[in-house]
Amino acid sequence: MTLKPKTFSRLKSAKISVCSFAVALVVACSGSSANEDIAEQTAPAASAQTRAPNIIYILADDLGYGDIGAFGQTKIKTPNLDKLAANGMMFTDHYSGSAVCAPSRSTLITGRHTGHTQIRGNSGQLETSPYLEAGTQTLGTVLQEAGYTTGTVGKWGLGTFEDEGAPDKQGMSYFYGFIDQILAHNYFPEYLWEGREKQVLDNGGITMHPKHVELEGRPIEESYKDFIGKDYAGYLMQDKVENFIRQNAENPFFLYYATTIPHAAIQIPDAELAPYDFPESGGSDPKNYYSPHPRPRAARAAMISLLDAQVGEIVAMLEELGIADNTLIVFTSDNGPAGEGRGDVEFFDSNGPFRGGKRDLTEGGIRAPMIAYWPGKIKAGSTSDHVSAMWDMLPTAADLANVELSQEIDGISFLPTLLGEDGQKEHAYLYWEFHERAGGGPAQAVRLGKWKGLRQAKGHEGTPRAEIPLQLYDLEADPAETHNVAAQHPDIVAQIELAMRDRTEASLDRWNFE
Repeated sequence: MTLKPKTFSRLKSAKISVCSFAVALVVACSGSSANEDIAEQTAPAASAQTRAPNIIYILADDLGYGDIGAFGQTKIKTPNLDKLAANGMMFTDHYSGSAVCAPSRSTLITGRHTGHTQIRGNSGQLETSPYLEAGTQTLGTVLQEAGYTTGTVGKWGLGTFEDEGAPDKQGMSYFYGFIDQILAHNYFPEYLWEGREKQVLDNGGITMHPKHVELEGRPIEESYKDFIGKDYAGYLMQDKVENFIRQNAENPFFLYYATTIPHAAIQIPDAELAPYDFPESGGSDPKNYYSPHPRPRAARAAMISLLDAQVGEIVAMLEELGIADNTLIVFTSDNGPAGEGRGDVEFFDSNGPFRGGKRDLTEGGIRAPMIAYWPGKIKAGSTSDHVSAMWDMLPTAADLANVELSQEIDGISFLPTLLGEDGQKEHAYLYWEFHERAGGGPAQAVRLGKWKGLRQAKGHEGTPRAEIPLQLYDLEADPAETHNVAAQHPDIVAQIELAMRDRTEASLDRWNFE
């Protein structure tokens, strides 16, 4: 998907930051075990003066840079996220791990970019692993070592219970949600997992696949009801998030809340639609459906507002429990916005000032909003242009937990930036590679200071490097990446070429750029 370029003026005037848009990392200083099994893995409670802060990381799914009010959204109501930004720190130059969900989540969990992390695509058909392997250093294993109770609620997508990538084999004491990303396309699924137990829901056999929904000549106002069940995953997962926080309020905990909002399908209980009455776009190619909906604009907006309300509920719970001042919240997204399921991201200007969206390595596909919130620790109303990425979360969490890492990673802790302290290290460059572009071959991208290098193959496989010119953009002058200035800056092009060649230990057959 390629979306129209936007102006950057309203973003600059608002002084908002990319990092504050879409990931909520909550660091709180308490957490008791959820059950006896978890308690056995948890260190004894420490005093309030000495214990490490709890961490809650909230990851939205396919939420664009411009999808919340603090980053310029005018059509979707997000008062809680806007308040979080006003009372915390916004990052203007934060990036997702990839242009689609599985590799992006892999960079988060392992602290390694897509040139090094084990999962580099959604399909699992590359010469890389389709799941995290045994012995992988992860956010979960690192924080368990530090005495944290660890949990994931939402979409996992890094392995199944049939392989080594299962959450409980990758350092997560507790899991609730979708183990795989295919079932996660449905907000009224047949079942969800709690640990290794399947929780069957009262939704019958609703399915999103194949995508092409046969409407059988019925009006969409009637047929969409076939895709609305009784048990809404978005409500069920929020309940488990709140339970996890309450049950772990006495010892350090890490909660990774991988919500599926607002990923297609466009599904939400009708009661949530009340705040919105947009003119709808009418007919759309049914091949782009996951499920039909008569009001897809209103439904997508309502889904984002539901997530916003849930973030507000989490903050209120931390305050109720008396641990808000010991809690860091970081909110971000796994990749850029997607128009699948009639999401109409152009109507909402979801990619903000940037070009492209999901599956693109242009800024609209990987620049992510991020908000960090920690009362008394992070300066309220602050903005940072520190260049960071999802793979920086692991070393940041390790710093918070005061634990050493045992394996080499690509991430750099941004804790000094959060605390307003000197000594923040900077990346020499950020790197991405992506192998699943619709209608095209593999792509590479590098962020080097203010410069963005982009190389996109014309075919699917075996394209020689010499046949693929590198595009160069000055992100300060041209954030929408509309003017290729490679010819004017051969020295910068050469530096980015070196960074791309240094990307990985082994070349992939489908990534023949050597």
